[in-house]
Amino acid sequence: MKSVYLDNAATTAVRPEVIERMTNVLKENFGNPSSTHSFGRSSKVLLEQCRKNIASYFNASAQEIIFTSGGTEADNLAMRSAVRDLGVNEIITSRIEHHAVLHTAEQLKDEYGIKISIVEIDSIGLVDYAHLDTLLKASDKALVSLMHINNEIGTMLDLEKVATLCQSHGALFHTDTVQSIGHFKLDLEKLPIDFMAASAHKFHGPKGIGFCFVRKESGLKPIIFGGEQERGVRAGTESVHNIVGMDEALKIAYANIDTESKYILGLKSYFIKKLKTEVPGVTFNGACLDFDKSTYTLVNVCLPIAPEKAPILQFQLDLKGIACSKGSACQSGSGKQSHVLTAILSDEDLKKPSVRFSFSVYNTRDELDYVIDILKEFAKS
Repeated sequence: MKSVYLDNAATTAVRPEVIERMTNVLKENFGNPSSTHSFGRSSKVLLEQCRKNIASYFNASAQEIIFTSGGTEADNLAMRSAVRDLGVNEIITSRIEHHAVLHTAEQLKDEYGIKISIVEIDSIGLVDYAHLDTLLKASDKALVSLMHINNEIGTMLDLEKVATLCQSHGALFHTDTVQSIGHFKLDLEKLPIDFMAASAHKFHGPKGIGFCFVRKESGLKPIIFGGEQERGVRAGTESVHNIVGMDEALKIAYANIDTESKYILGLKSYFIKKLKTEVPGVTFNGACLDFDKSTYTLVNVCLPIAPEKAPILQFQLDLKGIACSKGSACQSGSGKQSHVLTAILSDEDLKKPSVRFSFSVYNTRDELDYVIDILKEFAKS
């Protein structure tokens, strides 16, 4: 039996070069970066060099990069402080955001009585920009929170259009870029984004580390207290080896982005073409078939399988050594229907099994052939 990992939107394999660099840091740079002795200073120098490196990939300044435990914390930092400290009384978001955003928004509504407005989306998950403009015109002090790439269906937001709209209406713009950092180039000097969340394990770095881009002089204040680390915005001893791992993973990702993105897009294109041929009746959720409006890293597939067989599909794939996902890894164990698919699919299509296959540079066409053969047989039986 083969072992095929096609759940890279959930997490990615750590690159060997990243592991090697992290191991060296664990051995040689174990000092607390807040300590004033030579061991601490050595770690601090390493930490700040990584901050500068990471900022440079996005044309940002080092002071705008705040290290966090990952994307969820970064989302919470931006959203909670915006409401508590920056005068935001309305959050404008969509029904298909990650739960790190949706649940945080609901909690802030309970705590502070803010208004939550939902921007309309179409059947492939694209934001209605005219409706967003209407919501912004009617707002007082809003925070718009919309993700760059949807983690389940891969549909992409026009960041420039949304950022410009927000700027013209005096609104703040927060975007979850967990699925795009390391896969797409973003220039934060040109894009008027206020807050941006990232997580290293989505681009072949370690888990438990990420960052929040915080536009300088935004006024953002901490949600975790205890120390003056991260310029007073995020208390807690920095995880130096993880930060170094994230820096190394980003360095490799952006050094090879042209060749690797072309290779992965080739996998996606091949997978779609062969699925259409081998599994008649297959459809694709979101904007997967429009390569200009969706990420090259994933495909969400609705399979022509009887509803009574749908619950065992993922179990059968797992038995065959195939790792994929029916939705976000953060909710896949809940047994609930995906809130993203519920928002865009018909009741009839919701009865069919939808599966997310997400690719990396470590995947091959032979692996995709194996997966398609399994899907073909399951659909026939």
